[in-house]
Amino acid sequence: MNNRWLLLLMLLPLAIAACKPEPPQPSPAQLTRLLGGDDTRGFLQALAPREFHFPADHGSHPGFRNEWWYITGNLDAQDRRFGFQVTFFRFALIPSAVEERESAWATSDIWMAHVALTDVEGRHHQAEERFARGALELAGAEFNPFRVWLEDWSLLGRGNHFPWQLRIKSERFELDLELDQLRPPLLQGRDGLSQKSARPGNASYYYSISRLSTRGTLTLDGERLQVEGLSWLDREWSTSSLGEDQAGWDWFSLHLNDGTDLMYYRLRNHAGDADSHSAGTLLFEDGTIRSLGPDDVVLEPKRWWQSPAGTRYPILWEVTIEPLARSFVVAAVMDEQEMDLSVTYWEGAVDVLQADQSVGRGYLEMTGY
Repeated sequence: MNNRWLLLLMLLPLAIAACKPEPPQPSPAQLTRLLGGDDTRGFLQALAPREFHFPADHGSHPGFRNEWWYITGNLDAQDRRFGFQVTFFRFALIPSAVEERESAWATSDIWMAHVALTDVEGRHHQAEERFARGALELAGAEFNPFRVWLEDWSLLGRGNHFPWQLRIKSERFELDLELDQLRPPLLQGRDGLSQKSARPGNASYYYSISRLSTRGTLTLDGERLQVEGLSWLDREWSTSSLGEDQAGWDWFSLHLNDGTDLMYYRLRNHAGDADSHSAGTLLFEDGTIRSLGPDDVVLEPKRWWQSPAGTRYPILWEVTIEPLARSFVVAAVMDEQEMDLSVTYWEGAVDVLQADQSVGRGYLEMTGY
């Protein structure tokens, strides 16, 4: 699920600001109202399974209202550990390309990017965001060669193939990482159609590359560190998603030491109960894939953290995979990993523990609390 849905919260203010040269700024809006997607006229919708084509589908899908390139990972540098998140969002204000206008600023697309770094030993989490129009080369996505960028934040391919180069120069840190594909794209949902609520079209086309070898440099506080680890890529594009009765979600992406990769999102209703469209996937080391539904996964919060603004997030979970008769604990590496940006949510690095022993790492995102 991820923070990619949060881009939709910018719908109303961005629509108003689209014709102005100043960079648009988001304002609060009702999550379920905007994600309900009642007005989808002119946009493509995710209505049925489609055939995916790689590497072409790493590129943009402009007929849909929104899409995102979402990367999270855990990195090691000698005796230090870091978690990172980088997400590029594209959001269409109108369903077709803008007509010819005199202004070079004219565009139908608004872009947003989020970056975050968790310094585990330093007990510090920092996050930044940027906005730009899809005009004047300020932001965009291309397939041949592969490139996604917002100003000087970029994800670049060598031609149309891996490895990709991720380059982020924020105010507080810099990332220069090479990402190489270790496993083929994993189609989520029903052959890549991820249904988020009962209404037809409230769905996305969704795939993951669950394991990317990751190495390069992190510059933090003037110190340049050599880092390496594993990352996870999620790609989605859609026009509408959540129903009126849905309030938020808990999303897990986990790399287990035995070679298993797990993605699961629990959609929650306003009473806090799991929605019937909660879903996920297990990818085993031998390539076997198993889909997960709401009856297959039990999530039990065990410890909560309260943000300075008063929001309470569950940051320690007991997770049971019923078909495998396997339980483990997912624990935040540090409590304070809230993304306090234009939209506030919790997203951070986690450990996976069994009998108090590490059996994996991953990322967790939580919204709607």
